[in-house]
Order: sequence, then structure tokens, then C-alpha cells
Amino acid sequence: MKGRYTNIIKIERIQNERWYKQYFAHYEEFKKRLQTDTQEFLYHGCPEGAVDSIIKNCFNRSYAGANATRYGIGAYFSAKASYSHNFAIPNENEEQCMFLARVLVGETVIGDENMKTPPDGYDSTTDGDHIFVTYYDAQAYAEYLITYK
Repeated sequence: MKGRYTNIIKIERIQNERWYKQYFAHYEEFKKRLQTDTQEFLYHGCPEGAVDSIIKNCFNRSYAGANATRYGIGAYFSAKASYSHNFAIPNENEEQCMFLARVLVGETVIGDENMKTPPDGYDSTTDGDHIFVTYYDAQAYAEYLITYK
């Protein structure tokens, strides 16, 4: 993100016990089923108005498609903070918000704009590079909120 912000205002650790327990149950199931750890730490940029909802309700699929559906109608994450930055709409103080989330990518397949769930045998869709789309609420956990300018 070099050159895209001037300073990090704060980094907050999110602690939502209910959502973490649900995420961890899925984590254990994914590890057992796939015989490997497919957890990734990925970024999710959003406007400040979405922050409280994500903290309280995690990445709710009912908002899927608000910004993009190119690789499926789900919650979007990226391995590149510079990509997620494009969705971190500045507030009136020019501050932007981005989550660092734990995401269970599992078995991935290239997605398309018509997918409402991944095909049988897959857990998420991708662009084949850095974008991952999840379709189940407990498949991602917002762990840190980064506020920057």
C-alpha cells in the first residue's frame, strides 16, 4: 500500500466470542475434511458505515453484491491490501477502514458472476490470483480493524 495512505490511525483487535466459536468450529471441520490448514489472512476494505455491522454480524452474505459479483455472489477478500483499499471508502475525515480477516478458503475454483454458492466439492471461488469469495457466514472472521488515512 506504499503511497496510498499517510498513516495508520489505529489497529483494533476484534473480539466477538460468538462468531469466533462458529468460525473455529468450521476451521476444525475444514482441517479434518481437507487434511490441511486452508486458513488465510486476507483483507476486506469497506466504508466506515459497514464496520459495526461486520463486527457484530461478521461478513453477512445478505450484503453480497454491494460492490462486486465478478467471481460470485458472496463476501470478497483479497491477499493484497492495495486491492481491498479500493473498497475502503473514506469518511468525512478522509479516514478509511480495512479488516484483516481469517478466511477458510478450502478447495477453491475460478468463480463467475452467476455463482450463489461454490460448485459441489468446493468451498470458495477465486480469480486464480488474490481474490477469494466465501459463501457461508462462519467461513470468515474479522480479527483486526485497521483505520488509516
